[in-house]
Amino acid sequence: MGDEIAMTRQEIGERAELYIGREKNESFREEIRKLLESGNWNELEERFWRDLDFGTGGFRGLIGGGSNRINPVSIARATLGLANYILSHVPESEQSVVIAYDSRHYSEAFALEAARVMAARGIRIFLFSSLRPTPVLSFAVRAKNACSGIMITASHNTAAYNGYKVFWSDGAQVVLPHDEGIMSEVRKVSGPVNAMDLEEALNSKLITMIDREIDDAYTKLVIGQSLRPKLMREHGDKLRVVYTPLHGTGLIPVEGILGKLGVVVHTVREQGEPDGNFPTVDSPNPEEASALKMAIELARKEDADLVLATDPDADRLGIAVPVGGEWVLISGNQLGAMLTDYIFRTRKEMRILPANSAFINTIVTSSLQNRIAEFYGATSFRVLTGFKYIGEKIRQFEAENSYNYVFGGEESYGYLVGTFVRDKDAVSAAAMTAEMTLWNWTRGKSLIDYLKELWSQFGYWQEILISRNFEGQRGQEIMNALMTSLRDEPPSHIALIKVVAVRNFRDGTTLNIADGVREKNIVLPSSNVLQFVLKDGGLVTARPSGTEPKIKFYASLCSENGGEPERAKGELEGVFNGIRSWVGERIDALDLQP
Repeated sequence: MGDEIAMTRQEIGERAELYIGREKNESFREEIRKLLESGNWNELEERFWRDLDFGTGGFRGLIGGGSNRINPVSIARATLGLANYILSHVPESEQSVVIAYDSRHYSEAFALEAARVMAARGIRIFLFSSLRPTPVLSFAVRAKNACSGIMITASHNTAAYNGYKVFWSDGAQVVLPHDEGIMSEVRKVSGPVNAMDLEEALNSKLITMIDREIDDAYTKLVIGQSLRPKLMREHGDKLRVVYTPLHGTGLIPVEGILGKLGVVVHTVREQGEPDGNFPTVDSPNPEEASALKMAIELARKEDADLVLATDPDADRLGIAVPVGGEWVLISGNQLGAMLTDYIFRTRKEMRILPANSAFINTIVTSSLQNRIAEFYGATSFRVLTGFKYIGEKIRQFEAENSYNYVFGGEESYGYLVGTFVRDKDAVSAAAMTAEMTLWNWTRGKSLIDYLKELWSQFGYWQEILISRNFEGQRGQEIMNALMTSLRDEPPSHIALIKVVAVRNFRDGTTLNIADGVREKNIVLPSSNVLQFVLKDGGLVTARPSGTEPKIKFYASLCSENGGEPERAKGELEGVFNGIRSWVGERIDALDLQP
């Protein structure tokens, strides 16, 4: 049955009873029983109108009972599909999978369920003995020569969510052709899924527990990335850093690595212990000011120089810095620009910038970063949104022996220094950010001073993100209708600025508005993304989220008055307000009456 087909109460009831018969977790079974007994058909329809989508890199959803929820049944179904794909596409000698999990509710239970299902199909599992960050899982896949990896996490989502990310042998999240192949196998799964008893799997060596061997190797590599180790040894103790793991996995690696680099770290102890309730924040998202509130309070008390925050699986890094007695959050685009300059500048000055050096970011990330990387002689590449495409590009470079990846990132606070990890890595980014802050301190500069230098040299760039949530089946219909309207009836102007071109990443074409000519010139995988190029060079991009029930609009504008950032900011603010209004008008214009 397709996702868009309305279901009768009888069909919903049948699906609910089928689920109850397969679910081994009593709590989730009881949720559905109570809904059936109370006749709550609206909630039952929401839980059973579809099977939770297994997307191109896995899935993410609300924890709970039902086919449209994440639970042991949905975990087992996804894992059996992945296992079947591995068995049919990977040589027997290479059939092993690394599994890790974060601090969220049921993460450990879901990881164990995945391990037991894989073991029942005869696939060897390396299972972490306790919670770990996503970048450590990515590293472990290659370190153990595994063909795949599974990370149980919902990244920065609220406590109600969990998720399932799939990685391939290169340590990056799966891309074509593996993603579509795995999705196809998952769709084929029906009926109960067998899982091996844990003790039996351990005794038969189908499940092997791992920890220190991976942790130590990863830590050594992160520390080895330091570009100025002497500076860190001699002056690291002068840098006062406040850090919060936001109840996630980052405490041990971030605190440990910064300590080894000589940095004084003050951790927000109330947020140090892993806790899937995330009791001190509304959302464990380092992009949000509210999540950094306790860290900034501690920073004031300690007279700190820098605040670092990582999300629950420690792949995203947010920072705040002191400015005139106040604390200011640095955006993901801004931190990415500073790290780009620091890394490429330092490597060039030290004559350790490799030949054919490469920088990679995404199509919705600030072009300021590309300007900076190219200034130092690097070739910059843009890929689709999603860090898996950065990992894919690194693999291509290696296979072709063409470019040498140095640094890359995305606007959503994800960065990757070096190549021993193939996903965004907040741990190594935190270490590099601390070093960058200390280097600026030796120049008598703050990070805000540094950012102003970059604006003065490369132009003032500013970006905004507009997100609109659309829950459930009805929400999916609205998002589909909005993208269709934008594709079929593109705007001639946005915020009174002329649209000169429309890039359609689904069919790989660019429409020139002036002459109506459509050219197939986008060499990227097909994706449901539209990008509107404005006359002044600005960009507005529309993209439904692949992991959350929301549609996102990214806007990026530049003023050449970079030497006067306040003036430049004022110039752009009116345009951003116009873009916000335009987004609202396009949504309101849809005829979506039931």
